[in-house]
Amino acid sequence: MHHIVMNAAIKIGSKNEVKVCAVKELIKNYDFLSNAEIVPTESSSDVSEQPVSLDETIKGAMNRAKNAFYQCDYSFGIEDGLIKVPYAKSDYMNVCACAIYDGKNFHIGLSSAFEYPKKITNLVFEKGLDISEAFYKAGLTKNPKIGSSEGTIGILTNGRINRKEYAKQAIMMALIHLENSDLF
Repeated sequence: MHHIVMNAAIKIGSKNEVKVCAVKELIKNYDFLSNAEIVPTESSSDVSEQPVSLDETIKGAMNRAKNAFYQCDYSFGIEDGLIKVPYAKSDYMNVCACAIYDGKNFHIGLSSAFEYPKKITNLVFEKGLDISEAFYKAGLTKNPKIGSSEGTIGILTNGRINRKEYAKQAIMMALIHLENSDLF
């Protein structure tokens, strides 16, 4: 069914503790990855600090994965970005993309999407802020590094889902490709 790599090595194209924990916790549920060694590595997205299209968000995840791929079986790139969504109040929603790279192919997964308050989206486009900076400037958080903790999703859902659980959605969707490699 899937390609078994004994004692696989996985690089994560980020040292953000939220992204690293999301991968570490999730792969325990996958027999073929459960013993993998995980190495967080600083990896560039080669896109803007705050991606503002689906294309840019996925490219950012792919670049993080590709730039982290060295002496490993798989590398994971995780990137959040704004995507244009028809009928959304602010015209945009946030989505998390995960790209897993195996040295030849990319395996892409996306999370569910959610909308930011219009004043946040406006700060991103008019002042060039990233989402964490916009939330801080708008007074919606006292933590300027909100993206490295519960995330803005944690604030907007009153703690019902945090950034780690949100990132896990995209990672799981990308892992569909590895777990069912005969179908892809």
